[in-house]
Amino acid sequence: MASSEQLTSSEYIKHHLQNLTFGQHPDGSWGIAHGAEEAAEMGFWAFHLDTLGWSFFLGLIFIWLFRKAAKKASADTPSGLQNFVEWTVEFIDNSVRGSFTAKNNIVAPLALTIFVWIWLMNFMDLIAVDFLPELATMAGIPYMKVVPTTDPNATFGMALSVFALVIYYSIKMKGLGGFIGELAFQPFPKWLFPVNLVLEGVGLIAKPLSLALRLFGNMYAGEMIFILIAIMYGAGWVLGGFAGFLQLGWAIFHILIITLQAFIFMTLTIVYLDMAHQEHH
Repeated sequence: MASSEQLTSSEYIKHHLQNLTFGQHPDGSWGIAHGAEEAAEMGFWAFHLDTLGWSFFLGLIFIWLFRKAAKKASADTPSGLQNFVEWTVEFIDNSVRGSFTAKNNIVAPLALTIFVWIWLMNFMDLIAVDFLPELATMAGIPYMKVVPTTDPNATFGMALSVFALVIYYSIKMKGLGGFIGELAFQPFPKWLFPVNLVLEGVGLIAKPLSLALRLFGNMYAGEMIFILIAIMYGAGWVLGGFAGFLQLGWAIFHILIITLQAFIFMTLTIVYLDMAHQEHH
């Protein structure tokens, strides 16, 4: 990958925001897109290989770390990893107990997975913006976005998975008639069911949209700031030195952002599932 000294600022930003896209070219052949225009021509069924790869890799890290802590768990001399895992599990358990009033054994493991997995994906934003893409370029890979949550495909994928669970448990707990009744006969009288359907339908659809766009928007903005700071390094010693202070300050602040966004996604998931288990009258 060319550095900011070899590209204009606009080209540098576009390069960093371009996913490694695999799909079908207009001529019918399959391969990697070389540029945003070519990626757009591939259409909806193109795959962002970097998003998929890093999401899968970070998911494996999550499983490996927690499995390692569980296998080496000791009541006498717990390791630092064990203490961290136990603290995380206790934190998630308290969050679920405080927000979920029904009984469902899947909610706590789901909340733990969401929080840790999203946090790991968000954490990739703290790695120097040129480091991993430069390594990818050396390996012959033209583009590499390493923060999966800056890709709306990833955030919408997770949000729609949660939404599917919400619909499933809404119908399972209330029956199909009860679920439709909630949409058609609340909050106004039954004879205003068209208005109720519109209002409740919008509220239902807003759930996955809010989950996906909130996470994507915050992480995309954070990534953009890191990219803009990186451009300053090529603008002379004065701006380069100032960029170092900006990068440090933003990275420290961003630790709060990546944790908060993972917590919000997890909490809203718990709340939405709790609402799906409650029958309204």
